[in-house]
Formats: sequence, C-alpha cells, structure tokens
Amino acid sequence: MRNLTRALIASATVLGLTACGGLNIGGRDRPDEFAVQRQAPLVIPPDFHLTPPEPGAPRPVEGTASQQALEALFGGPAPRSAVETSALDRAGEAAPGIRTAVGDAETFTVDKGTAVQTILAAPEGDGQAARAVIPG
Repeated sequence: MRNLTRALIASATVLGLTACGGLNIGGRDRPDEFAVQRQAPLVIPPDFHLTPPEPGAPRPVEGTASQQALEALFGGPAPRSAVETSALDRAGEAAPGIRTAVGDAETFTVDKGTAVQTILAAPEGDGQAARAVIPG
C-alpha cells in the first residue's frame, strides 16, 4: 500500500512538472511593464521679454573664453596671497619665446644626477610596494 501511494505521488509530480512546459507562458504577446514611462505634463515657459539679436551686431560677451571659464568655475579671479605675489615678483617676466628656447641644444641645464632620473622612471602606483634603497 505504501509503495502504491509513493508511486502515485511520484507520477503526479512528474505529470505536474511536464504540464508546466506545455503552457508556453513566456511566448504570449503582452506589453512590457518596465518600458512604460509616465509623461511629464506640458508646461508653458515664462515670458522673459527677450529681444532677438540684431544682424551683424557684436555678441554680448564679456571677457575672453578663459575669463568666462574662470568665472563659471570659481566665481571670478581669486586674490593672490602675499607669498604668491612675492614669488611672482621675484620670478620676473618670462621671455615670450621661453618654451622654444628650453628645448634648444644650446640651453644650459643643470644635471641633477641619478636621483631625479630614478624618481622620473619610477612606476606609477599607490606606493604599497615602494621601498627605499640607501646606497652604501
């Protein structure tokens, strides 16, 4: 009797599982509920009484592009500190062609030795594997 009950339960389970495969639930045509979006209501913008520009008139731009960028990022040029002003005064004015003269073969440069070359050739990283080697 127990074997017959177990056989009936097993066969009912097998038939139930095979019946689920014949329903074809995923193949029906229905809307995608995640693709539905709510539309924002239409709003009439306020009237700012803007006048169109005159043809050929200069643009009402104040300052250069770099000045506009500084104004947008930092709220205008920041006042320099006393230390910065002193350093700039001591440095003096740079020659207009200084960038081309630096790369010239006739330019005198100071050899800093292997320490600077070692620093410049060091691999990038977070410094976790860094170690100091003191020459003996």
